[in-house]
Amino acid sequence: MRCRSLDTISVQGFLRAILKGCISLPTRPMKPCRHPGCPNFTNNTCCDKHAELYKRPSAQERGYNSKWRRRSKLFLKVHPLCVECLKQNKFTPSTVVDHIIPHRGDPVLMWDENNNWQALCKRCHDRKTGKFDTIKHYKY
Repeated sequence: MRCRSLDTISVQGFLRAILKGCISLPTRPMKPCRHPGCPNFTNNTCCDKHAELYKRPSAQERGYNSKWRRRSKLFLKVHPLCVECLKQNKFTPSTVVDHIIPHRGDPVLMWDENNNWQALCKRCHDRKTGKFDTIKHYKY
C-alpha cells in the first residue's frame, strides 16, 4: 500500500500511515541532564553517563527483607509511641522504624537496634527523611 498525501487523508488513514511508517510524529524535545555541570541532553532525567548515580536500588537490595520486617515489627511493639511527638508531649502511635544515621548499605548501622533505630510516626519520619536523609554524599 502506498502513502497518500495528508490533504485527503481521514483520521483512520492517518493512524494507518503512522503505523506503516509513512508519517513520523515529532518527538519531545530533549532535556538537559540533571547532573550538575553536565552538558549532555537526554530524553530521561539523566544522560547514560550519570544514570547510575541517580538509580535507586530496590528495597530488597537496600536490605529491607523479611528479617528487617520481623525485627522492625518487634521494635515497634516495644516502642509503641513516636519519639519526636513525645518530645512535644503528643502521644502518637509509631508506625515506622527509622535509622537515626542513614545506613546507606552499611550493615552495622542497618542492624544497630540500640543506638541507630528510633520509632516514629509516618509524618515525623517523612519530615526527617525529607530534611536530612535525602542529601546525597558523592564520592569523587
